Amino acid sequence: MGYSDIYGAWKEDPEAFWMKAAEAVDWFQPPSKALFDDKAPMYEWFSDALVNTCYNAVDRHVEAGRGDNLAIMHESPITHSTKGITYSELRDRVATLAGALKMRGVEKGDRVIIYMPMVPEALEAMLACARIGAVHSVVFGGFAAHELAVRIDDAKPKAIIAASCGLEPGRVVHYKPLLDNAIEAAEHKPEFCVVFQREQEVAKLIDGRDFDWHAFQYGVKPVDCLPVEGNHPAYVLYTSGTTGQPKGVVRSTAGHIVALQWSMENIYNVGPGERFWAASDVGWVVGHSYICYGPLLAGAETLVFEGKPIGTPHAGVFWKIIQNHRVKSFFTAPTALRAIKREDPNGEWVKRYKLHDLQALFLAGERADPDTVKWAQEHLGVPVVDHWWQTETGWAIAANPIGIEELPTKLGSPSVPMPGYEVHILDEGGHEVEGAGTMGAIAIKLPLPPGTLQTLWNAEERYKKSYLEHFPGYYETGDAGYKDEDGYLYIMSRTDDVINVAGHRLSTGAMEEVLAEHPDVAECAVIGVADALKGQLPFGFLCLNASHERSPEEVIAECVGMVRHEIGPVAAFKLAVVVDRLPKTRSGKILRGTMQKIADSEEYKMPATIDDPAILDEITEALKAAGYAK
Repeated sequence: MGYSDIYGAWKEDPEAFWMKAAEAVDWFQPPSKALFDDKAPMYEWFSDALVNTCYNAVDRHVEAGRGDNLAIMHESPITHSTKGITYSELRDRVATLAGALKMRGVEKGDRVIIYMPMVPEALEAMLACARIGAVHSVVFGGFAAHELAVRIDDAKPKAIIAASCGLEPGRVVHYKPLLDNAIEAAEHKPEFCVVFQREQEVAKLIDGRDFDWHAFQYGVKPVDCLPVEGNHPAYVLYTSGTTGQPKGVVRSTAGHIVALQWSMENIYNVGPGERFWAASDVGWVVGHSYICYGPLLAGAETLVFEGKPIGTPHAGVFWKIIQNHRVKSFFTAPTALRAIKREDPNGEWVKRYKLHDLQALFLAGERADPDTVKWAQEHLGVPVVDHWWQTETGWAIAANPIGIEELPTKLGSPSVPMPGYEVHILDEGGHEVEGAGTMGAIAIKLPLPPGTLQTLWNAEERYKKSYLEHFPGYYETGDAGYKDEDGYLYIMSRTDDVINVAGHRLSTGAMEEVLAEHPDVAECAVIGVADALKGQLPFGFLCLNASHERSPEEVIAECVGMVRHEIGPVAAFKLAVVVDRLPKTRSGKILRGTMQKIADSEEYKMPATIDDPAILDEITEALKAAGYAK
């Protein structure tokens, strides 16, 4: 069956489709049905089943005779260490940690915050929570103490599992002082903390509250997996860029397992014994879905990478690891690829390595501009799949499902909707737009499929208000775009990145697409700045390739001409500056909203997830020089 047959089968009988997908899961008690809609719009999946995520991700593979297969491969170019853990070893380590947590009073439904860098122990902590039905909330390692405190007060964890430090190129990030300060600032106090001591920095433990990772588990009896209800929360993940009250996405257990199991086979084309690498962090949704759970549910080997796309030690580190570990499917963010492309525009580093086992490159996290996709296609020689999803959905809304069939690639499009997602393009009144190519708000008809958010933690009304109220009967994605005549989706920008120039609604994403085509432009962003005459004007920020030949003034002039030619005079694109780098979150999203506030001299809150706050000073100076940010 091809994609259209499978998508059609889901649309014709969603219940039968998801019950069939659920057969790939090992249940303690199978579900009686897939969808539970008695509390609509608070839909649930497989609610009456009994299941355990850790059993499906670890134990069943050992029981099936694959215990000697590698489950986790840790690669840290920062510490120059490589370490593999088999499924049997992983089961024993996780069962012991789970036993120690249980012995200290962590029960089903208790929350445990995990605050760790990219080490295998982070995955072990997540799986140990899942093993005993505790609800984990991973907070990105090195997050500021205030932001960690806010999450402690929202999740109210019984315990916190942390590391003594994280490692960045050339520096040690001191986790333990941040953790201590966060606990001091938080109203809620955890009963105890477990600290994984790294040799690069041994942290001071507080008597009576803190336990050393190894001592905590010494002599502990391992525990078995606890069956939990299908609608039991697997984890809470706080979305990046949150201000004020945090927004904790709740993922329920059974739907999460079914969706990820289906996606590994059908989207990523990865099965038992094969090697999958998502170059992200466990603190983000990609780290949950496709570093920890997805690959392990599939019985594959997952890579845990502690490093950067460039500088640890060079722009070829990704290709070196793909070669050495014979990675089949590789997943990274477009921003990582753009960083590599900027350092290595001609792909010289790629040529040094043999990527024989690589079948596909997957991109997500931010829109993949066509120029970056073309660069990857040219130098890697494999399908480049830009797929689109969100923290809230937990897995792809739209993708090229190469496990089913490889569809034609269309530059700028994440391809087509996956089963479970009925995607509509709506106007501001909530009506379907007319005609292919017409921009509108992207919304998904309810119910959302398994694996997507069930609600927000302790905030059901906020969940409804944030996602379900604007377009009744739909989930509002917050993204704007269109469909073409073949049903391919194009995600052009966040709905608040659509700017209004003299009454014309224009996508900043479309302009960025044109700017990225310039041979000297490595990365770019476009925002709307306030204008007395036209309401808003587009303003471009350009980062140039390391090997750029033209002067910044020439590049700007040529870019202005390109936008005028491709989009037309209606875009009124005349303002642009060259900058060294763009402000981003740690997950790689460009902070366009913050840049816009600076340009319009509005007050803004320093984003909690910003990678380097100093970049905003550089952006402010560039805007001041252009007559903005007064």
